Amino acid sequence: MPEAFWDVVVVGAGAAGLLAAVRAAERGRRTLLLEKNRRPGVKILMSGGTRCNVTHATDNRGIVEAFGPPGRFLHSALAALSVQDTIDLFEVEGVATKVEETGKVFPVSNKATDVLDALLRRLRRSGATLSLGEPVLDMRRTEAGFALTTPHRVVGAARVVLTSGGRSYPGSGTTGDGYDFAARLGHTIVTPRPALVPVMVASPWVAGLRGVTVPDVSVRVLENGTGLASRRGSLLFAHFGLSGPVVLDVSRAVSSHPRPQALRLEIDLLPGMRAEAFDDFLRSEALASGKKQLAGVLAAHLPRRLCDTLLMLAGQPVERKAAALSKADRLRLVQLVKGLQVSVTGTLGFKRAEVTAGGVALDEVDSRTMASKRVPGLWVAGEILDLDGPIGGYNFQAAFSTGWLAGETV
Repeated sequence: MPEAFWDVVVVGAGAAGLLAAVRAAERGRRTLLLEKNRRPGVKILMSGGTRCNVTHATDNRGIVEAFGPPGRFLHSALAALSVQDTIDLFEVEGVATKVEETGKVFPVSNKATDVLDALLRRLRRSGATLSLGEPVLDMRRTEAGFALTTPHRVVGAARVVLTSGGRSYPGSGTTGDGYDFAARLGHTIVTPRPALVPVMVASPWVAGLRGVTVPDVSVRVLENGTGLASRRGSLLFAHFGLSGPVVLDVSRAVSSHPRPQALRLEIDLLPGMRAEAFDDFLRSEALASGKKQLAGVLAAHLPRRLCDTLLMLAGQPVERKAAALSKADRLRLVQLVKGLQVSVTGTLGFKRAEVTAGGVALDEVDSRTMASKRVPGLWVAGEILDLDGPIGGYNFQAAFSTGWLAGETV
């Protein structure tokens, strides 16, 4: 028999779980929040380079559109807790926020600990009980609701909110436990796969550019010339391949592909300049600054180390003078700068993924309440859902809003 019986048990004290527990308790529900780690909100503390990008500076429609067609699922959740509501929630707790040039919203302090502390203050005031270091080992239906088995006890609950996260950053405790619980209770699990994850490449010259950042490029994922995904943003070269926001945002197309080795990344290193304009630039520089090294001419637009590599790929010596550039060589450089091809081998997987694609099928959850359509008494919110958005605070907003709505309706 259960040791204690609660109106609501929330499983997982991440972004969604904390707000679900807060709202449920504030509505008078006797609420228990179970967390397997010895501290709550581990991914909150890790996110945004330990700064925590809490949301994005847009309206609710902007959040919905960022998720593509699945974003429609978020309409009710965002109506319950909008972008501005989220910012206000933190402001009331003394966490001032700022909007950076990219539209990302961070705490002014640049400290994720401030974000988590604010949520924990609200949780304490709500009256919810937080139990740390208590993983759920089993969850089953009973006549009264649910029985949840932990290493220490069996907990009874009239209703359960499942907010146990996905499989990204498994070191933070998100090892996909919730998928098993949901599946055994009758839910369909869309195969989880890494999203917002760095991409590994086969092109050996990439490793030589480790640490080089290009602030504005466009990237396309290609399969036999067909585009599977595209994005524009900042690119980072790494020893294993490519990272940076633009690559993370298209990585879902790589991780979901059955044969990622069949894919290529096409990189436009100067998306703000048409190919004809770049060709004109090279031609005019060859006439006006013919004695300058070609790499130095290119460095007016791109990092010097990258310029040296582009010349190598074009079959040109690094010390080549601008005046010595033939038309054929010039067109080859234009082709490389506007459509650099990189062979893909895969991704760095869940260990380096910021979020998880896949999860509990959306058509089995009532988007108006976050209640399961399959399991009476079960609510589902946060990253465990088959819902993943781009980099920039969108996924945190979805977690906050779906968690809040679950707590509002449970």
